[in-house]
Amino acid sequence: MLRNTSTSYGVVSIGQHWLMAIVIFALFGLGVWMKGLGYYDAWYHKAPDLHQSIGMVAMALLMLRLCWLSINVKPAALGAAWERTGGMIAHRCFYLLMLMVTVSGYLIPTARGEGFDIFGSIHMPALISLTARQADINGALHRYAAWSIMILATLHALAALKHHFVNKDDTLLRILGTSPKP
Repeated sequence: MLRNTSTSYGVVSIGQHWLMAIVIFALFGLGVWMKGLGYYDAWYHKAPDLHQSIGMVAMALLMLRLCWLSINVKPAALGAAWERTGGMIAHRCFYLLMLMVTVSGYLIPTARGEGFDIFGSIHMPALISLTARQADINGALHRYAAWSIMILATLHALAALKHHFVNKDDTLLRILGTSPKP
């Protein structure tokens, strides 16, 4: 089934969840790795271009995910009231942080009013120009939001494992697409 039901996630939501997780972790790893490159490293200029391109794909995926969420039911959360509330807050924080990291990521290379190319073919124009101080603030925001996503993702994974092994409910199985059908 493509769409969610009140008790399970559909293929589209499951695919979006895991695709975005892979893209976000890849972007984080690439970002950390490229910050350690020296000027004479072969990837010194290629890595930021790749990071920006994949980042714009992440932004597009985020927009598609938010649209899909707005037209789809959300399966009822399992667990105690505090777990359901914590899960709701965590998911909202994820979306806010993903929006922050993608927008600030776009603003970093366009800070001087110059656009960039996505995978060398699609031109992304600069919509605004920033001062050096504003560009630095966006860089810090990008870094802190990215680290916050990683911390939240770790807590998210631990919560899913807790649901599976301690609560023994279908929370983890539902997002893996393997929960028993009602």
